[in-house]
Amino acid sequence: MTGKKIFCFCFAAFCAALFFPVRAAADGEPQVSARSAVVMNADDGSVLYAKNEHERRAIASTTKIMTSLLTLEAAAVNNKTVTITADVIRVEGSSMGLKVGDRLTLHDLAAGMLLVSGNDAANSAAVAVGGTTDRFAAMMNAKAAALGMKDTHFVTPSGLDDDNHYSTAYDMALLADAAMQNGDFSQIVSRKSMRIQYISPNTSRSFQNHNKLLRLYPYCDGVKTGFTKKAGRCLVSSAEKNGVRLIAVTLNDPDDWKDHEALLNFGFSSLTSHKIDDSAYRVEIPVVGGERSRVPVSGASAGSVVTRSEENLTRTVELPRFVYAPVETGQVLGRVRYVCGGKTVAETELAAAGNIPGTVPQKNWLQNFWDGIRNLFSFH
Repeated sequence: MTGKKIFCFCFAAFCAALFFPVRAAADGEPQVSARSAVVMNADDGSVLYAKNEHERRAIASTTKIMTSLLTLEAAAVNNKTVTITADVIRVEGSSMGLKVGDRLTLHDLAAGMLLVSGNDAANSAAVAVGGTTDRFAAMMNAKAAALGMKDTHFVTPSGLDDDNHYSTAYDMALLADAAMQNGDFSQIVSRKSMRIQYISPNTSRSFQNHNKLLRLYPYCDGVKTGFTKKAGRCLVSSAEKNGVRLIAVTLNDPDDWKDHEALLNFGFSSLTSHKIDDSAYRVEIPVVGGERSRVPVSGASAGSVVTRSEENLTRTVELPRFVYAPVETGQVLGRVRYVCGGKTVAETELAAAGNIPGTVPQKNWLQNFWDGIRNLFSFH
């Protein structure tokens, strides 16, 4: 091969690597452009892949995951109507277009901040729930502490840049996992678009979700985008496939959509969901001292459990060789234990499927004789 051809080949290879980056390393782990990243098994919180996951960074509008979660929790108690004032909408950045005098419920303000990342909605909800944005920030930090977010500190409800406003990829995964367990939150973030009803003026507006991953990745069902110059592109996502749920986070990531596809694909290839169902289990065990000599035993269902794909799940039935009467229907007699990696990950109960009364012992002649003597000298 001539020198000119060698140069052309190497230049073409360089361009291919530049514009079409490899998404997985030789060992199967994804290669991402993000400064920080994590993908988590939502079933047990275990980390499947991480890159600088505990490094504190600006998080931009992914902050609104916390803001909306607190707002929706407050709305579940009292979904009060909020009147928009000038001070709460005087904020830079993305907006849902609120105007002074508009009236919306807390739930709909949460939808506005999640769908189109409305800073005006975040500020309005924060003041309505906390009284002031500072007091609401204290609520945010208290919630973060309760969730185990050890490297997080909130200052604003919107996520605008502040040196004291930060989190980590790992902490944001913890937050997203908790938020997705809130039914109202998960319902909103899974929508590609949503129509929000205003109380005043009496109108409704349709908003498109900024999270393009809902359209790009078939298993995605949330969560939130974010961007500022300091934070870069930030993305928190949730996805569910075949009984496995994942949370992925990238911070300061110029190629977040593709990176999340790679992270989620890796996560799904790493985990397997097992259905734990012993409801069809039937067996009989001996009964001592009962009107019948055997009692039927039936099993139960316990949902599902997620394990690493390379790990074996072992099932062990634990039942006594016999039981003593009386036995009552529903009485737990044993269990089925599921073990993975040396740890019990699931159990089902094995219960009696019938009543077995104890037999009344027959008295011998000596017991009858002494009973007669006692009755002869007893006083009534």
